[in-house]
Amino acid sequence: MKIQDRRPSTKDFVEGKKVMLMGPLPGAELVQTPLQLYRYLLRCCRQLPAKNIQEHYKHTIRQSFRVHADEDNPERIQQIIRRAIEDADWVMKKYQKQN
Repeated sequence: MKIQDRRPSTKDFVEGKKVMLMGPLPGAELVQTPLQLYRYLLRCCRQLPAKNIQEHYKHTIRQSFRVHADEDNPERIQQIIRRAIEDADWVMKKYQKQN
């Protein structure tokens, strides 16, 4: 279910004003490969409020993927995926609180 496809709830409103939801995107639990993670993180970037913030995190994502491109240990790859999703969730919550 995409965010746009669900009905608004009372959590979508603060003091009577509609707020943008910025929790983890649906599908985080389905991320299994580095390519899926890369795509997921870039989709998360699109949810951030300002263009300069989006570009900052896109740059960070690209750098991290270059650094870990030669990783071949499956356990380490899964650890990196879990941590990246947790970090993305934190970033999304951080900017949700600011809005």
